[in-house]
Amino acid sequence: MAAGFAQWGNDLYAGRRSYDIVGHRRIWFTISTILVILSAILLIKPGLNPGIEFRGGSQFIVSGVPNADEQLAIDTVKSIAPEESPEVTQLGTDSLRIQTSKLANDQVEEVASALQAAYGVTDDEVASSFIGPSWGADISKKAITGILVFLVFVTIVMTIYFRNWRMALAALIALFHDLIITVGVYAAVGWEVTPATVIGFLTILGYSIYDTVVVFDKVRENTADTLDQSRYTYAEKANLAVNQTLVRSINTSVVALLPVGAILFVGAFILGAGTLRDIALALFVGMLIGTFSSIFLATPFEVTLREREPAIRDHTRKVLAARQARVDAGGEADEPLLASAVHGASQLRPGSHQGVQAQPKRRR
Repeated sequence: MAAGFAQWGNDLYAGRRSYDIVGHRRIWFTISTILVILSAILLIKPGLNPGIEFRGGSQFIVSGVPNADEQLAIDTVKSIAPEESPEVTQLGTDSLRIQTSKLANDQVEEVASALQAAYGVTDDEVASSFIGPSWGADISKKAITGILVFLVFVTIVMTIYFRNWRMALAALIALFHDLIITVGVYAAVGWEVTPATVIGFLTILGYSIYDTVVVFDKVRENTADTLDQSRYTYAEKANLAVNQTLVRSINTSVVALLPVGAILFVGAFILGAGTLRDIALALFVGMLIGTFSSIFLATPFEVTLREREPAIRDHTRKVLAARQARVDAGGEADEPLLASAVHGASQLRPGSHQGVQAQPKRRR
């Protein structure tokens, strides 16, 4: 199997095998649009569930409980403060975290004593604390500032590096796509948004940009001489670049997702560690979506922008017209198309654009 995968990767890089990724960009754009719209709807209803660090409130940690019965904690809190709807989370196998809105000092003492009695633990095994919402507001403000600064620097650096603002714009579109879908999944799951979640969101920004830049670097290399030749269109050369980096993107994603998935499983189902669970979910979803966007969204969108340029549009028209002329003359095209259904390619002889070759076959 390993040998087969390696051969598949070699075939992709050499052009002996290819997938029409850029040519089917309308499909990928439709899928991405649907996912973004669904994520936006989820952000409205049910919406994100901010943790106590952002909304403020009282928190109780009960350790060493012989029976981690969450309902018992809810009933105990309601017996002291009937208006409360406490959120109870199991931490590990013998600890519980109970969160409420802000309670008065006497209520905090009563709830702590009631929890101690309900679970049969000692006084030092029940810890209480109050977290003010101002701390969460400060974290939110800094996170938004960090994202904006990050986006500005990414735009400037990518525009200078690639000498093409279209690549920077395509990368930012892919970045927004990854972030909104990741946040939407978080809203759908209903897990609390904690500072660890925010850290996870910020981390996936870097991962998404990294993967996209690697693909774009190959696109730039392949398309540098597009206007100096008349055999391939810009879209075809860009599609070849995506195929050549496909295996690398898959390998990088698998290597990254396996440990993150393990952390997510351990944090959510074994240890019940909220911090591990929160950051791992954001990373897992963000990396998965980031891999999709770097392959199926960023380059196809960049190609769409480039094809609006008069020089690229005229070059594409000339290449396709020359191929059509050879077909109309009763001969075969000198080379098969790279796998990309560019504008006008459907007018070619049926079957003439199947398959891909990095170096076209010569007629004997």
